[in-house]
Amino acid sequence: MQEDGNDTISKTRRKQNMHELQALGERLTELNDTQLAGLGLPEGLLDAVIDSRHITRHEARRRHMQFIGRLMRGVDPAPIKERIAEWEGVSREATATLHHVERWRDKLIDDDAALARFMGEHPKANSQHLRSLIRSVREDRAAGRPARQFRELFRELRRLMENDRQDDNAGPEDGET
Repeated sequence: MQEDGNDTISKTRRKQNMHELQALGERLTELNDTQLAGLGLPEGLLDAVIDSRHITRHEARRRHMQFIGRLMRGVDPAPIKERIAEWEGVSREATATLHHVERWRDKLIDDDAALARFMGEHPKANSQHLRSLIRSVREDRAAGRPARQFRELFRELRRLMENDRQDDNAGPEDGET
C-alpha cells in the first residue's frame, strides 16, 4: 500500500513481522549461554531471554514472549537468523553422522560380510580389533549382559570414520605428495 509516494506497511504485514520476531525470540530462549553470548544481543534482550528460562506458567510465559518480541524490534534479526541456521546445520550434520555410524554398527553385528565392506571403505581400520569387538557384542547379547561392548563398538566406528574424514579434508597441500 502506498500513500503519496511513501512506502507504508499494511497492518497485516506489521503483525506478521511482529510474530516472526516473537518466534525468533522464542528460538533464542532455547539456546545455551555460550550461543547467546556469541550473538552479541543488547543487554536488555539478553536479560529477558535468560529470565524466560524461569517462567513456567503458561500465561506469564506468553506475555514474556510478547515482551521479548517487542525488544526484538530494536535488533537486526538477519545476523541472528544466520547464526541459528549455521548451528542447526551443524547439528543436522552431526546427527546424520551418528545415524551413519549406528547403521554400520548394526550391519557389522548382523552380517559377517559387512566387515569386509567396511574395511574396503576404511582401510586404516584394525580388522582384528573390530572383529573382536563384534564377537564380544554378539556374546554379550546371547548371554543377556549389559551393552558395554555395543557402545564400545560404536565409539570405535565413530573414531575411525572421523579420522578418515579428517584425512580426506587434509588433502595434498598439507605436505603430502
